[in-house]
Amino acid sequence: MRNFFRNSRLALGVLAGALVFCLALWSLHHELATLHYRDIRLALRAVPGARLLTGLALTALGYAALISYDWLALRYVQRALALRRVAFVSFVAYALSQSLGFHMLLGGSLRYRFYSAWGLSSADIALAVGFNAVTFWLGVLSIGGAVLLLEPRATPDLLGLPVTSLAVVGALLLLLVLGYLAASALRRAPLRVKGWEFTLPRPALAAAQVAASSFDWVAAGAVLFALLPGDHPVPFGAFLTAFLLAQVVGLVSHVPGGIGIFETVIVVLLKDEIPAAGLVGALLAYRAVYYLVPLGAALALLAAHEVARARHGIARAAQVAGRWVPGVVPSVLALTIFVSGTILLMSGATPGVRSRLHWLADILPLAIIELSHFTASLAGAALLLLAWGLGRRLDAAWWLTSAALVAGIVASLLKGGDFEEALFLALVLTALVPARRHFYRRASMTSGVFSPGWTAAITLAVGTTFWLGLFAYKHVDYSHDLWWEFAVRGDAPRFLRASVGVMGLLLVVALQRLLRPAPPQFAPPDDAVLERVAAVVHRSPDVHANLALLGDKSLLFSEAGNAFVMYGVAGRSFISCGDPVGAPRERQELAWRFRELADRHGSATVFYEVRMHNLPLYLDLGLSLLKLGEEARVPLADFSLQGGARKGMRRVVNQVEKDGGAFGIVPVDDVPALLPELREVSDEWLSAKRVREKGFSLGYFSESYLRRFPMAVVRREGRVVAFANVLRGQPGDEITVDLMRYSSQAPDNVMEYLFIQLMLHGRAEGFGHFNLGMAPLAGLENRALAPLWNRIGAFVYRFGENFYNFQGLREYKEKFDPVWEPRYLASPGGLMLPRILTNVASLIAGGVTGIVTK
Repeated sequence: MRNFFRNSRLALGVLAGALVFCLALWSLHHELATLHYRDIRLALRAVPGARLLTGLALTALGYAALISYDWLALRYVQRALALRRVAFVSFVAYALSQSLGFHMLLGGSLRYRFYSAWGLSSADIALAVGFNAVTFWLGVLSIGGAVLLLEPRATPDLLGLPVTSLAVVGALLLLLVLGYLAASALRRAPLRVKGWEFTLPRPALAAAQVAASSFDWVAAGAVLFALLPGDHPVPFGAFLTAFLLAQVVGLVSHVPGGIGIFETVIVVLLKDEIPAAGLVGALLAYRAVYYLVPLGAALALLAAHEVARARHGIARAAQVAGRWVPGVVPSVLALTIFVSGTILLMSGATPGVRSRLHWLADILPLAIIELSHFTASLAGAALLLLAWGLGRRLDAAWWLTSAALVAGIVASLLKGGDFEEALFLALVLTALVPARRHFYRRASMTSGVFSPGWTAAITLAVGTTFWLGLFAYKHVDYSHDLWWEFAVRGDAPRFLRASVGVMGLLLVVALQRLLRPAPPQFAPPDDAVLERVAAVVHRSPDVHANLALLGDKSLLFSEAGNAFVMYGVAGRSFISCGDPVGAPRERQELAWRFRELADRHGSATVFYEVRMHNLPLYLDLGLSLLKLGEEARVPLADFSLQGGARKGMRRVVNQVEKDGGAFGIVPVDDVPALLPELREVSDEWLSAKRVREKGFSLGYFSESYLRRFPMAVVRREGRVVAFANVLRGQPGDEITVDLMRYSSQAPDNVMEYLFIQLMLHGRAEGFGHFNLGMAPLAGLENRALAPLWNRIGAFVYRFGENFYNFQGLREYKEKFDPVWEPRYLASPGGLMLPRILTNVASLIAGGVTGIVTK
């Protein structure tokens, strides 16, 4: 039920954004009912080159102001970075997020990836992003208030409001800004908002926020103002009010880039003052100058960054950043490819340039022009679909996208000499090619599921293109003969045929996804599957992979069958027990398939107790990392009972053997005959401890499981009084134990004795390490800027001895001189974390009741 409501909220959000966009298109269509597409194209061409250069210069100033947002934010969190780094991250983040939308998601993730690689903590980055948001709205309030105060009468006339003055509204907006400045000067105590604690910036920094944001908004508005026809009567102050309003409406609509929304508001507000054709032409030029040019520059910078990383002798900082860039590049390229596909579709829906078409007709057969137009539209539709695959880092998507871009470039040149869009596609291809290594997943393009957001985005892009074509050719009398009309100036017939081709392609893809087989149901593995698992486990250096042989977990195999994920499902969490097991070349793809499996069932993806060397993979999956504790691994090469430091161990060995204890290893073939005796010891141990069997990441007494392993036993007077099944890796790897039990007849310190003897046995057999298992919550830092979980965990580790002997367990293992290695939980973070931890605990404890009972 919760999953239903969560998906319903997501679908409603997507539907609301789509509805707003459709209403904007309908309004724009109504406002431009008397306008011809040719009028808009002529108005766009009529924009003087000097005005375009002025717009570019103002755009550069505006982006310089945006860069100052980040520079000031880093001063606020008291973390200094080189200006070139700040400028690079800030420019790329703003150019991409303003052009493609998703300000917090795209801009925030870019900042997180780069800034964290350069030493900033998550808390620092979150505060910096919040600081930028405050700076943004300070500019809206400051400029909006100043304009309403200085132009109190012109603005109501422009907006069509039934008032004579908005000076009071302007004064109130400025009072809010002044209140912020006053608070920054007078209040030094931290503010607390919904669990977050932060301090206001110093007065000088707060004033710099207002100045930077105000300059940014004035420059952004001035770009469009400079591109308007020169004979309009609208004063800059009143225009700036309309500009601010249109930008804010576009922002809150959640339509990517506010595209369509911003234009509709501007047209509605200014149509009575400025000719509609000139206004729309200026808006199109504004999109190109303020959005597409910076977007192209940002892509070029990212491509240069990728090329630079491939050079030898790269700087250490770039090496560090390179570990984080893979999480950003695929998402950025996916959105850019989507924009490229939309450009190709819109180009195919609008008339070509007559002079270029006639020039092409003189040197090319008409059939090539017609075929190129059709191909360009199909390439555009394919790019919309492939963008989804790039976002999921699919190898096939990279190859197909490269081919579609090449086809789009060639077709753009042959269908109408559209060198501008060919140049843009070539730039995108240049950014895509060096990023090849980020697309490593060898999954099928048909294996995943389009999210509601992607489905809505594709639908809106195609729907907008169709609307644009109908608007461009609204003067054409549609008839059946139009479909078969082939001519150099036959733009409308070409649009109709291309539309049918695009719809056909999308329909085929949709039917293929609707008719594919349902995913298999979950079932415990049978004996044949467990034998497949045993073959993979035998080749794995991770001894904990043997837990898959318990048979209590579901299994997801790689396509080649050389790797698997063992997992359980609790609540709305799919929880992998450890890292993917098996061939390293297949683990990445397997982890992605596991994430997709969880996504298909509306559940969280969780990897429990994962190792440090796999953390980049989980960051690529978009998961957060949580330190669970540290695992003790005892080096066996130098382990012995000699020396003063081992005096206590020698005493334990002597004491147990004096009391009649004797250690031995029972071979696998002899274990079945011993199981009844082991069962008695286990049952007595469970009864004495008043506990029940656990599972998932812990072994339990299962005869089918135990008969697969040699058994370490301690006998007394011929009877087994303690035992542990031995998990062995390859020689040189590690050895450990899983299920450990002892009876009341066992000598004191019998388990320590068993550990010592196993370590000596492991050294003699050539094993490198003995794994003593986890010390939960060990190694967590209780510092002011540490994540909340780390502080809570460190507190529990220090003061939670009444509930669990956290420190005592670590101290016990410390006597063996282990090497401590951290273990992590990779999962979605935030408010989902308590539920995920509860789900993990319920899997281990055998149910929710097992969490609160022994």
